[in-house]
Amino acid sequence: MGLDFYKGKKVLITGHTGFKGTYLTAVLHLAGAELCGIALEPETDPALFDLTGMENNIASNILDIRDYEGVKRVVGDFKPEIVFHLAAQPIVRTSYEKPRLTFETNVMGTVNILEAVRDTESVRSFLNVTTDKVYLNEDKDIAFTEDMPLDGYDPYSNSKSCSELVTHSYTKSFFADRDISISTARAGNVIGGGDFSRDRIIPDCVRSALKKEDIIIRNPKATRPFQHVLEPLFAYLMIAQRQYEDRSLAGSYNVGPKLSDCISAGELADIFVKNWGEGIKWIDRSDGGPHEAGFLRLDCTKIKEKLDWEPVWDIKRAVKETVSWFKVYEKGGDITAEITRQINAYKGEADV
Repeated sequence: MGLDFYKGKKVLITGHTGFKGTYLTAVLHLAGAELCGIALEPETDPALFDLTGMENNIASNILDIRDYEGVKRVVGDFKPEIVFHLAAQPIVRTSYEKPRLTFETNVMGTVNILEAVRDTESVRSFLNVTTDKVYLNEDKDIAFTEDMPLDGYDPYSNSKSCSELVTHSYTKSFFADRDISISTARAGNVIGGGDFSRDRIIPDCVRSALKKEDIIIRNPKATRPFQHVLEPLFAYLMIAQRQYEDRSLAGSYNVGPKLSDCISAGELADIFVKNWGEGIKWIDRSDGGPHEAGFLRLDCTKIKEKLDWEPVWDIKRAVKETVSWFKVYEKGGDITAEITRQINAYKGEADV
């Protein structure tokens, strides 16, 4: 993969104001792409999208993905060549609180963007970003492969399973005879500087550290495929490029770290505490919250074999870079420059 591929390309990102969306916007802006976005206003305060002034680098349409007419208008007017669909309600606990909103956003939102793409002949490559939680998970010590059954347990996970099925149906029913490639990417738990989301372990750690308080970990034994946000983003860029060039490469791909980096929340907290310093510590305090899978690993053999993709930063490096960003933020430094530094460092080590 070479980012030069994206220079001058018209790229649409749904969910561009979110954590992943902001980083993807930053990478594609540096690559010289012409960018358009569809998303709600940033949901966190502070929000990475606002802090970085990223609205200056993308034609930003503040629009609900559930608004089909609005989505159709933006896509039809912009006429993108490549679409990254990231817009979602992404929080498990929120999905228990607001299941209808979650299904409307994650399922009908996917229908809406695919319908808009169906009416826009310019699109050559479409990637639906889902989650590692789409699989039927019986908490066994296995690594999921792309051919395993889909059946997420909680409303968030299940809605993303449904989003996968919607994508598969549209691919077979409406796009088989068109010059367009469609894939889904199932990524693990991402971390990185600028994530201020609720109910995510690293943002919770940072909030406590900034207040000089003990970090509360509610499920320290839960095992997840943690990875730096740049890992899946560069994989998404690779998938979209390679299937643009060769339709036979379209499909579903797991995107996760090496199996050795699938660690528990407690182990992740240990690495964070060591990097942050200042004498902070974490404590185990289960809050008896709603069901979440206790064990999750991804087998990424397919993307490694078909696209020659490999993760670059291990979990220790991922936490180090995350803490570095938040230390710059804490001191009122140039956080956009820090993001750019990390993107360029990753590019250099990934040789892209």
